[in-house]
Amino acid sequence: MTGFARSAAETLRALPPRRRAAAAAFAGATAALALPPLYLLPLGVAAFTALVWLVDGTAAAPRRTRAAFATGWWFGLGHHVIGLYWIANALLIEWERVGWMIPFAVFGLSALLAAFAGAATAAAASLNRGGVARVACLAVAWTAAEWLRGNVLTGFPWNLAASMWAETLPVLQAAAYVGAYGLTALTVLLFALPATLADRADRPHWGPSIAGLLLFGIVASAGAARLEAGDPGRVADVRLRLVQPNVPQALKWDPDAREANLAALIALTRAPGFETRTHVIWAETATAFPIWGDLEPLALRRAQVAQAVPPGGILVTGAPRFAREADGTLRVWNSLHALDGEGAIRATFDKFHLVPFGEYVPLRAILPIDRVVQGGMDFSAGPGPIRIEIPGLPVASPLICYEIIFPGAVVPAGPRPQLLVNLTNDSWFGVSAGPYQHFAAARLRAVEEGLPLIRSAGGGISGVIDPYGRVTARLDLAVAGILDTDLPQSIPPTLYSQARMPVTLAVLILIAGLAVRRRRNGVSSTENG
Repeated sequence: MTGFARSAAETLRALPPRRRAAAAAFAGATAALALPPLYLLPLGVAAFTALVWLVDGTAAAPRRTRAAFATGWWFGLGHHVIGLYWIANALLIEWERVGWMIPFAVFGLSALLAAFAGAATAAAASLNRGGVARVACLAVAWTAAEWLRGNVLTGFPWNLAASMWAETLPVLQAAAYVGAYGLTALTVLLFALPATLADRADRPHWGPSIAGLLLFGIVASAGAARLEAGDPGRVADVRLRLVQPNVPQALKWDPDAREANLAALIALTRAPGFETRTHVIWAETATAFPIWGDLEPLALRRAQVAQAVPPGGILVTGAPRFAREADGTLRVWNSLHALDGEGAIRATFDKFHLVPFGEYVPLRAILPIDRVVQGGMDFSAGPGPIRIEIPGLPVASPLICYEIIFPGAVVPAGPRPQLLVNLTNDSWFGVSAGPYQHFAAARLRAVEEGLPLIRSAGGGISGVIDPYGRVTARLDLAVAGILDTDLPQSIPPTLYSQARMPVTLAVLILIAGLAVRRRRNGVSSTENG
């Protein structure tokens, strides 16, 4: 094993710049296969181990920091192109209008995101440390770069390394203590530690890898114990029905199909057992018509939609919301409404974290291009996150679409909500990795916050997730149907939900401690760990 590691390390370290770039891109693409839906975790180990050796190979470069940045950038490019290929599906729906954007949306976006990976490898290399220290530096720098990726400009923390554990629930429990970024740091550390196997030419160097396995065992064992002891119970007198119509995105906004789509959605909702439900949950923009407002046509539309309200219950649905400002300006929001059986709207929430180029065009004055979502108007952002009171449900923090992917930004300050409600329309992305990755992010938020989560997606994946990340009910991708289920209770606030950044920083500081420790001879070298 160590002989193979030394041979692989020597080969990767000796690659000339162009071959190093190709190898880095391949390694990054390989790492993407450890993400949902494949979860091929051994490939993640191989990829990050290879990245360490490739960065080692830049040590002799005239401008090492620049060479290390390029290595990380190519790794990031391969990683994001494979991880985000599904974005093209949204642009193929109206390819004649927006299909030209595919190279920019997939390769251009990946190239921008790859800069964060390049910054991480450049920072790690600039510290000029070897052995375990360089692995620790990479883990810390990678996590810092991922945090920046999730916050710079509008932020896009999609496919954090932590999501690789979404189906490994014992390890996923670590997010309750250190959050997704802390778990990302641990993941990169564990996945890159095998690089130290090749650090000694004279004898096997098993110590760091064995320590990594022990750390993994401790994290997994603690998580398993948490799961075994964790039974949140069920909220009394709440009987949910999630409805997934699976209408193709190409038909969702078709003027000739909208009436039929709504009629079919109501009929599906009223399937046998409807009268036993207390709450029906539809997806983002499940009604392609606005229902908020005082005008008679809107009241008539609400009365139509109210047919889907169970007796004495509530319907939660997504819908566009229009309003005219005092100066006459017409604005539109991507909204959630809670509707009762009389057609009255009991609660409303407006999406606050909008998708660039999807729901609005940044710098529209100098970028005269169409947004992906049909309609000439840009959506407006609402305030958020907020708490809303939906009759019969615990106080909820509503989130629409990808608002669920932002760690530490899914609940408002102040009194803690007891429920996360996520409406989304992943039909844009068809049968691809995208909806699985989105669902994995939702599981992470449930674990981080210690809150149950209701997720309704027009074409999947819909489901209910308990505060430990366990999926208690699920409708799979591209399936039309209903899901009758109960609602798990919340649990006491997690450490992460109370401290957030401080606990993540504590993890980074602990890992950084490996990078600043001094060996007995006081020398930092790749050949001596």
